[in-house]
Amino acid sequence: MPSNTLGSNFSLLSFGESHGKCIGAIVDGCPAGLQLSELDIQPFLDLRKPGQSVITTQRKEEDVVTILSGVFNGYTTGAPICMIIWNKDSDSRSYDVFRTKPRPGHADYTGIVKYGGFNDYRGSGRFSGRLTATIVMGGAIALKILKKYLNIEVISYTKSIGDISLDTREMPFQLLRENRYSNDVRCPDNRTAQKMKESILTARRDGDSLGGVIEGIIQNVPPGLGEPIFESLESEISRGLFSIPAVKGVEFGSGFFGSSIRGSINNDSFILDPQSNTIRTKSNNSGGILGGISDGMPITFRVAFKPAASIPKPQKTVDLGSMSEAELTVGGRHDPCVVPRAPPVIDSIAGIILLDNCLKCNLIPRVLH
Repeated sequence: MPSNTLGSNFSLLSFGESHGKCIGAIVDGCPAGLQLSELDIQPFLDLRKPGQSVITTQRKEEDVVTILSGVFNGYTTGAPICMIIWNKDSDSRSYDVFRTKPRPGHADYTGIVKYGGFNDYRGSGRFSGRLTATIVMGGAIALKILKKYLNIEVISYTKSIGDISLDTREMPFQLLRENRYSNDVRCPDNRTAQKMKESILTARRDGDSLGGVIEGIIQNVPPGLGEPIFESLESEISRGLFSIPAVKGVEFGSGFFGSSIRGSINNDSFILDPQSNTIRTKSNNSGGILGGISDGMPITFRVAFKPAASIPKPQKTVDLGSMSEAELTVGGRHDPCVVPRAPPVIDSIAGIILLDNCLKCNLIPRVLH
């Protein structure tokens, strides 16, 4: 499978560079008969776009999507759906120095090595977080199909920023869903969100940055999704999540904590739900996945983001031209913390993978009615 493609039965091809003419996505495998227009996709892009608050980059991009193909008379045709966003506010002047002095924490050096210096370095090119907008384009389509035809719902939100964390164990799904976009940080508790925001602003004043953790929940997932062993549901979701710049860790269910407790505590006992006459589990330490296959419980996962790499503090690097050690100060417009813009991207990745697996299991027809 090409490295710029995610999914097989329902696939997303991402193209473009951060400071190129445009960025875009080609969705292949979308069933015919889905009512679709730019109005279905734009709200998701608006949640991700830059320049929305003082804790995000001040690059001003409206990220207006245009559908070029695959939709006729308001419905998908079954053909590939091509979508683009024109780049309008790129400023490449501060990036020339990075051709010879790679930024710590960025892919400048590895990109030069991999592509022999021919890669587009402006705005980090293909390695930029701006390319997550292409994921959201395809994700918006997948999420609409999942919700409308299987009532599968994906939500994610900020669980922690730096050392400030929210305990969500007793918070109902409806509250998490309704409150996650009630503040700039995308944390479902406003008091905790304010502390997170202050922490981000303090780091920015210090010429520094912060990372954090996004938590995701997928509701109403039918049992049986996943193709072990190398296309297990965890494998596929993780592959997608690790394609997001700055992601350094993914865990499901009890995750790393589960490795510190006994099996008698971590195991999820099976029970019979008398109302639906379906098999459930008393707890959900598995995160809704057993043996790489969904077990019918909510899929729960957490995604760790490293601190944003572009900071104005002086840092050590190597001058590739003279092959000598050097010092570098990063200029330009950058996020002091990328986490607040990540929830719609996380939702989109999970949506694409879930829809792809539903198509594999024939839970979604090729023609929708």
